[in-house]
Amino acid sequence: MKPTVFSSLETAQLPARPLHLAIGIFDGVHLGHRAVVEAALQSARRSGGLAGVLTFHPHPSVLFRPDQPTRMITELSTKTRLLLRLGVDAVIAQPFTPEFARIEARGFLPWLRERLPGLSAIYVGQNWRFGAGRKGDVALLVEEGRRLGISVFSAPPVNYDGEPVSSTRIRDLLESGEVAAAGALLGYQYYAEGPVVSGRRLGRTLGFPTLNLDWAPDLRPRLGVYVARVSGPKSMSPLPAVANYGLRPTVGEASVPRLETHVLGACPFNQGDLITVEWLRFIRPEIKFAGLDELQSQIARDVGEALRHFSLP
Repeated sequence: MKPTVFSSLETAQLPARPLHLAIGIFDGVHLGHRAVVEAALQSARRSGGLAGVLTFHPHPSVLFRPDQPTRMITELSTKTRLLLRLGVDAVIAQPFTPEFARIEARGFLPWLRERLPGLSAIYVGQNWRFGAGRKGDVALLVEEGRRLGISVFSAPPVNYDGEPVSSTRIRDLLESGEVAAAGALLGYQYYAEGPVVSGRRLGRTLGFPTLNLDWAPDLRPRLGVYVARVSGPKSMSPLPAVANYGLRPTVGEASVPRLETHVLGACPFNQGDLITVEWLRFIRPEIKFAGLDELQSQIARDVGEALRHFSLP
């Protein structure tokens, strides 16, 4: 079947083939998540079945801790694209509503089987919890699976530098500006994407024209200057760049951060072009300078740092 995204379990229409289903929030689709999804993929391919992912939106914390919800690394559309790139046949984004949250743990698997009649096997992380009050664990899932004829597989945590890879660990790294370390745990470079929008053209006046994105992530990385790469439909390969994500305090502080990226060399992109900015390394925090001359000098030093990163003259 053609890879398909469904907005809920109620709308999921799948072919009559055994379904191997990975279940989880999968925020960031990091290395640990990929181990779960790839286990479902491999089993589905061996048996001629379908590989699917069941994820949830919004994060349960929005319902249970509305004043302090967990900030997401990836928005739903980005997460869906990352999951589809792994090769699954279907992604189901189930709304996490009060009604869904009230399903008792022991009744979850029968409820799921009713909506996905072809459900053959479930794949989760070792510490996955489910059901009202998070009372369900893998042991209960295995018990209920045996009763219903559904196989259950739990993947152990994936470790990196001696500690488990987790979305929480990646969030902490991004908020600290440690984008290289975050990328190692994600399994891909952290990135922003969107259409180029018009700006105040101050960068051009200072001699460093920028590509501006109105990019508003749920989880904000550390404000500051980064070594970056830019790609899009007009580039055969990613172009080296330096990016500033911040409030621009020197020229009149904004209320919302903006991502401004200066390509190191000829820039093929124009307003309206859809671009991707990969964050490679943190250079420095955002600073308020005494004036434009001081800002211009610092930008020149930032560009020099990025050129050295790429071993460019």
